[in-house]
Amino acid sequence: MANNAIINEQVCVLALSRVQVHKPALLRQIMDIAGSAKELFDNLQYINDILPGVSPTLVEALKAPETMERAKREMDFLSLKGIKLICLNDSDYPARLFECCDAPIALYSLGNIPFNAKHIVSIVGTRHATEYGKELCRSFVRDLARLLPGTLVVSGLAYGIDICAHRAALEAGLPTVGVLAHGLDMIYPQAHRSVAKNMIEQGGGLLTEFMSETNPLPPFFVQRNRIVAGMADATVVVESASKGGSLITASMAQGYSRDCFAFPGRVNDQYSCGCNELVARNRAALITSAYDFVEAMNWGGGTAKKEYQAEIFPQFTQQEETVIKLLKSNSDGLQINQLVVQADMPINELMPLLFNMEMKGYVKAVAGGCYRAVI
Repeated sequence: MANNAIINEQVCVLALSRVQVHKPALLRQIMDIAGSAKELFDNLQYINDILPGVSPTLVEALKAPETMERAKREMDFLSLKGIKLICLNDSDYPARLFECCDAPIALYSLGNIPFNAKHIVSIVGTRHATEYGKELCRSFVRDLARLLPGTLVVSGLAYGIDICAHRAALEAGLPTVGVLAHGLDMIYPQAHRSVAKNMIEQGGGLLTEFMSETNPLPPFFVQRNRIVAGMADATVVVESASKGGSLITASMAQGYSRDCFAFPGRVNDQYSCGCNELVARNRAALITSAYDFVEAMNWGGGTAKKEYQAEIFPQFTQQEETVIKLLKSNSDGLQINQLVVQADMPINELMPLLFNMEMKGYVKAVAGGCYRAVI
């Protein structure tokens, strides 16, 4: 905010963002046609020439004194709270998000978020995460950090898989950003305030397109999902029921021509139905590990495989040894359900174990949902 021109443009962007909060694509079109928000407000008397066919309701909202006054009050709030405003045409606007036709014309951020990190991954899933899903999420993020240090992890700070992804990123030393469905004058849910604080302190932060005093209404959660999808290279769905916000995010990612991945689950598991359907309908690629993901994205550069080569003299735990013996005695491999029975091990213990064994290079997932020993 070094000079009046910048301040005026920012205030005008805020004013414009307020008049059609539910129609971000329309706001961007208006910005593109007018050249800038300031140009639009400076020439409101010619608005019908600038925007042929513009609705009277929109014209009335743009001309209302409250529109500009609210924007000025918001600027004061941002300055008071140290919140950064990033406008659509600013040089530090997230490059990947800018490519989306319905990108927000204004973003508010807290923290030093690396918006243009080399690798950005969105991790989403059900709010009712099972232990299976939580362990998958933690293992995925932990191993992603080993393979690709500095990867930015994006999610929505919600209950379930979202908060699990944020916490796992913090534990693994990765920056992580929570995209919110409300203004930065609150944290929702309040139970995640301490995690949000740690995210800001550890190289990530919070991001929203909504002004202060904006409550987290249901439509806003759907609207914010396009930011989760649009600012990342790929979206990973860990667990999802047959309906839910994570499936909407996956659909948005596809619409932006971004890669989409899903972890599979048992066919009768409520919170794996969505993931299984994504894979079955070719709307997401199946992955079982961070290694699968990195290879599919072609981000490995040959280093991932080297890291996961089996040790020459591996030291197995008792559970690992049981699984290895079973797989070695079945050269064609065993399916998960067969292993559950033969190893006498619950599925929620077996899946994380297999995941870690694959990371160590002891076993390999093959066609038909089978696993084979590779040592």
